[in-house]
Amino acid sequence: MRNLLWLCVVLLAPLTCFASSPNVLLICVDDLKPTLGCYGDPLAQTPNIDRLAAQGVLFERAYCNQAVCAPSRNSLLSGLRPQTLGIYDLGTYFRLSAPDAVTLPQCFKQQGYHTLGMGKIYHTAHGNRDDRSSWSEPFRGTPGMIYLDSPATSEDGRRGPAFEAADVDDSKYTAGILADLAVKRLRKPRSEDDPPVFMAVGFHRPHLPFNSPKKYWDLYDRDEFELPEYRTAPEGAPSYAPTTWGELRNYGNIPKTGPLSDELQLELIHGYYAAVSYTDAEVGRLMDVLAETGQAANTIVVLWGDHGWHLGDHGMWCKHTNYEQATRIPLIIAGPGVEPGVVKNSLVETVDIYPTLCELAGITAPDTLDGKSFAQVLTDHDSVVRNAAVQVYPRGKRLGQTIRTERYRLVEWKGPGDEPEYELYDYQDDPQETRNLADEQPAVVAELRAMLDELPKPKRFKAK
Repeated sequence: MRNLLWLCVVLLAPLTCFASSPNVLLICVDDLKPTLGCYGDPLAQTPNIDRLAAQGVLFERAYCNQAVCAPSRNSLLSGLRPQTLGIYDLGTYFRLSAPDAVTLPQCFKQQGYHTLGMGKIYHTAHGNRDDRSSWSEPFRGTPGMIYLDSPATSEDGRRGPAFEAADVDDSKYTAGILADLAVKRLRKPRSEDDPPVFMAVGFHRPHLPFNSPKKYWDLYDRDEFELPEYRTAPEGAPSYAPTTWGELRNYGNIPKTGPLSDELQLELIHGYYAAVSYTDAEVGRLMDVLAETGQAANTIVVLWGDHGWHLGDHGMWCKHTNYEQATRIPLIIAGPGVEPGVVKNSLVETVDIYPTLCELAGITAPDTLDGKSFAQVLTDHDSVVRNAAVQVYPRGKRLGQTIRTERYRLVEWKGPGDEPEYELYDYQDDPQETRNLADEQPAVVAELRAMLDELPKPKRFKAK
């Protein structure tokens, strides 16, 4: 009899929860750092993301788990850190390491939701692929790169230029194509008997190339941009810690070696901001449709950047480091029950989004996740879920594990059989990470090392 009752509960739960279960719109933005008006950037023209922030909670201290596409998205969708999966590269499919993992959309799907995705959610390039079990209907990919005024391949065999500004409407480039698809899906008629929807929309921009309609470039005056004040690697940092930004050098109008001219750096910064504004406009289209169709009142909206981006600071470009500019991300959550216009300094990680969304939607998360739900932070603004955030980035055989507290960042670099090397940065006294203080402050290093030691030993997955 008990087994029969339990079976009835399992079978009926998805049916009885539909009326009250919120929809979820997860907006993933590739390479988006907090260059947004709502994060205090004085130049950013981002009225729509700013509007979303005014409707919900903005997290000032949100961090990715690894500053590169595939591992960061693995963390979001599996709720597992790269150290748990043992995957730190672009090309290794996460299910090779964790075949039985229940992904975030799969968890919603198993508990009565209709799940769908489009754009860039999982990283599906470099030999990696999508996860079919996550979706109730076939995933809809969109182009990651479109050139309209330039050849897609340079004369020397590299990609086209790192930026383009064709005088076209939004739907000619990538972000507009995706928004057209998402808007059409959001407008699809639904009945009261339909299950709640988990919809993931992944924008490619501001990922390279910074190809955006000219009108978004025209939002900015090039003369207002300035080069970073600090353009050298931190004093005392290990020689291997900075990135050599090979990703950018794959583009045909970027020198293969050596420094970039000041003029080119300013053009890249301009292009990045234009791409952010372009994506902001498309996010606004999604928000408008939610409001127009009456879905906004019952939809949890999450905007997440997969990692940050170096815009010439420390003399670096792109991501691929353990530093602040590469690891700090925008994170905004709005929806039913979320107090509007709140800014939180609580530390959170990408892996925390999975259990948080489950709690907000009233569904059960797996107990194997690395993340911690911060749902209580959305209503109890004095609560704290974490006293530190964890990141990682490899350099060859060395693995750089990071502890980021409110004040400090400790990076422990360690390879097989090697003595560890450390980086320590104090954001109270040195917010630009100009000096590695590890040798000068051994007590702080010891305190943060103890926090690292409490974490499970990082894995390195090897395909059989």
